[in-house]
Amino acid sequence: MTGGTGFSLRRVKRARYALAAVFCVHGAVTGSFATRVPWIQEHAGASAGQLGLALAFPAIGSSLLMPVSGAITHRFGARKALRGLLALWTLALALPAFAPNLLTLCAALFFYGAAAGTADVAMNALGVETENRLGRSIMSGLHGMWSAGALIGSAAGTLAAHLGGDARLHHCIAAAALTVLGLAACQGVLDVRSTADETPPPRFALPPRSALIIGAVGFCAVFAEGASLDWSAVFLRDTLGTSAGVAAASTTAFSLTMAVVRLTGDRVVDRFGAVRTVRTGGVLATLGGLLVVLASGPATALCGFALIGLGIAVVVPLAFAAAGRSGPNPSQAIAGVATITYTSGLVAPSAIGGIADATSLVGSFILVTVLSFGLVPAAGVLRSARRAVTGSGGAAAEGARDPGAAGPA
Repeated sequence: MTGGTGFSLRRVKRARYALAAVFCVHGAVTGSFATRVPWIQEHAGASAGQLGLALAFPAIGSSLLMPVSGAITHRFGARKALRGLLALWTLALALPAFAPNLLTLCAALFFYGAAAGTADVAMNALGVETENRLGRSIMSGLHGMWSAGALIGSAAGTLAAHLGGDARLHHCIAAAALTVLGLAACQGVLDVRSTADETPPPRFALPPRSALIIGAVGFCAVFAEGASLDWSAVFLRDTLGTSAGVAAASTTAFSLTMAVVRLTGDRVVDRFGAVRTVRTGGVLATLGGLLVVLASGPATALCGFALIGLGIAVVVPLAFAAAGRSGPNPSQAIAGVATITYTSGLVAPSAIGGIADATSLVGSFILVTVLSFGLVPAAGVLRSARRAVTGSGGAAAEGARDPGAAGPA
């Protein structure tokens, strides 16, 4: 199907796969970094408390810089902005390993987080735009590719750590390879640009109210995700007295469940809609939380964590999609939702630990269960009109807005 300008729907489909590769590269950076944190801590001479302080700086950098992503995209166009921001993110992978002390580690992680957040907003905004043009859900699959990339990066990092490799060399090689892959993938994404009469977004602005409401849904899901990822193994070991191997299996099972559900979730969303999907997911996650809280053995707890992962897997992708359709500045709204979800990911591990100190880990996961149930009544805020483009008129509109439609940029 082609429009008046010769811009084919086939190209939009190809752009979807290119963007999926971008998400995979972005996730691979996170996975590569996470596996070498112990090496980085030792090299910087940081204590456990100091490392905890340093690991707050990626979220700080992301939260402060994400709102400028929309202005960058407006100025340079979607493809060029994504290309530059993704390259900054992949190259930033190498910085923390070179930090000789706590101060330089905090600075490196601030830049690392700022690059991650701005690239995150740019690629999610382009994901929503591509989804609108295809007229069907793709955001869950894109986030599934991010999860797959994180698994690949963590597997490579685990191998490097097992072989005793220097993290500086490992991350320099990984940064170079991922930068090349990322730049190649960016060549295939849509080069959406602002029209001449379009009002530019502010260089820095607080998120709109609609993004705050949608972000609250994302907060509940990311809180449950962060709690499960960081504390499931501890829960099985300390509360249920399992072996270290069984405890570690809970984290792996949760991560794999999230990745698989995200990769297949778009079909469910297309059939049942975002609201019904998230409500059902909230019920499943609540049931999972109850199984964890009431578990008397590891099998029940493992099933519980798997159900939590199953229930919350597609919530964040759908929150980004809803934010992108909630107002005239999609990047600004997505930045607001991303800021809230990043904050939730930062707060969850320490909140779970604080509640566990005051009560028990069972008490902590009662809170996770309550927040999971909150998805059921709150899912209605994800209902939004799908600005799909179909037929030759839609294709023509795409060609008019995509100056790279007739040929390569």
